[in-house]
Amino acid sequence: MKGVSMLTMARAAWAVVRYAVVVPLLQLAVYLCAAMSLMLFAERLYMGLVVAALWLRRRRRQRRSPSRNKGGDDDDLESGAAEDLPLVLVQIPMFNEKQVYRLSIGAACGLWWPADKLVIQVLDDSTDAGIRAMVEAECRRWAGKGVQIRYENRSNRSGYKAGAMREGLKKGYAKDCELVAVFDADFQPDADFLRRTVPVLQADPSVALVQARWRFVNADECILTRIQEMSLDYHFSVEQEVGSACHGFFGFNGTAGVWRVQALADAGGWKDRTTVEDMDLAVRASMRGWRFVYAGDVQVRNELPSSFKAYRYQQHRWSCGPANLMRKMFWEIVASRQVSAWKKVHVLYGFFFVRKVVAHLVTFLFYCVVIPAYVLVGGQDVRLPKYVAMYVPAIITLLNAVCTPRSWHLLVFWILFENVMSMHRSKATIIGLVEASRANEWVVTEKLGSVTSSTPAATTTMATNKGATKKKKSQSSILAPEIVMGLCLLYCAVYDIVFGHDHFYVYLLMQSAAAFVIGFGYVGSQ
Repeated sequence: MKGVSMLTMARAAWAVVRYAVVVPLLQLAVYLCAAMSLMLFAERLYMGLVVAALWLRRRRRQRRSPSRNKGGDDDDLESGAAEDLPLVLVQIPMFNEKQVYRLSIGAACGLWWPADKLVIQVLDDSTDAGIRAMVEAECRRWAGKGVQIRYENRSNRSGYKAGAMREGLKKGYAKDCELVAVFDADFQPDADFLRRTVPVLQADPSVALVQARWRFVNADECILTRIQEMSLDYHFSVEQEVGSACHGFFGFNGTAGVWRVQALADAGGWKDRTTVEDMDLAVRASMRGWRFVYAGDVQVRNELPSSFKAYRYQQHRWSCGPANLMRKMFWEIVASRQVSAWKKVHVLYGFFFVRKVVAHLVTFLFYCVVIPAYVLVGGQDVRLPKYVAMYVPAIITLLNAVCTPRSWHLLVFWILFENVMSMHRSKATIIGLVEASRANEWVVTEKLGSVTSSTPAATTTMATNKGATKKKKSQSSILAPEIVMGLCLLYCAVYDIVFGHDHFYVYLLMQSAAAFVIGFGYVGSQ
């Protein structure tokens, strides 16, 4: 009798807690997720409509205007007009880049630009003496061919990438440069890169930055790189395009771009207060009234991280940094007097809050917390509208995927993977917002030298990097957070099969399987 009495009391206590605390909190979480989902949906729909309008406008222009001769620029460079071209500095920051340093240096030295108007600056922060020697020898080799190339190595890594580029601009030979192009160590610009980007800066003195698009040389390496391609294609085809066309602002991607040195100095130069020094510079320059142009037809080859460890570190930096930057620049943006109120709203609400905070938090909170909790609590007492659970997420997903039609068959895998990654991105976002201990953690993304297409500048390095493209399946240690997530979701799926009525177990089983696959190291290569 005593045991039965205790069980009855426990059930009564749970009923009180359930109806007084759990159900109201869960319903509040549902409403919060609904609000964030609608914010994200409105942002995605707005950008989708703008991109459609831009596409239609381009089609009309192509029909009205005859094809232009693209050879005129070449003739100008070979004639006396070359004397009027600006002096361009090309900065290549790198850190222990054994696999890719020849690719980036060779591509930069192969740029079509008058030799007396081009300076290549290799900013090598490598701590490995052997790698430093190889990079310096490569610079000497190109210098022997008549290229103006300078090798710079610091005794410390103060400020990381931002610190290296800041110090590079202080060099005497760099002070006369009007423009500076930035390429990370794994980026390989085509020879005509400067011919296609510099004229934009020359034509409009109010333009501070011309950003090119990335082209992924190893997108077909594994499903991890295919998934990244889907996400980044949307970023370039939609977010960058809309920002350039409607607001003259978007986040600088840190590479494959050309800056006006005057604008860079006017914005205060490179700062290392966050892990997204490129975005920091872009926001400050924009608040000074400078405009940015996205050149989507100019593509620069680069490598995607193909190991999950490297990708996870990269995503921590890309999620934590913007949130931390928003915290530090909020009042600075509000107080800016050189831009319109509309642009401030776009930067703070659309660019920072919705894309860099809401997008991460709502994915994790809804798919990995609210739905499992809804299954356990029971749907009779908590209202979960269908538009929140199905319609809005489906439309958002389709708008994201439309930019990569060749990967539509991977859409389900992309959704499941992104839901697992939302755990890491949400954690990083919160760390950035509260400026916790890992807010300024900087881990350089590992490059493995994947090359799928050859260029004159890269031909000499193909044989060297051929072996680097043969990677073995990852045998890394088990990832506990993903395993715990998988176990929790599996338990909720089984519970829904036994006691539920909404068939959420179909999603929960698939999502738990994805968490287990990632947790046991079967995603990516090493």
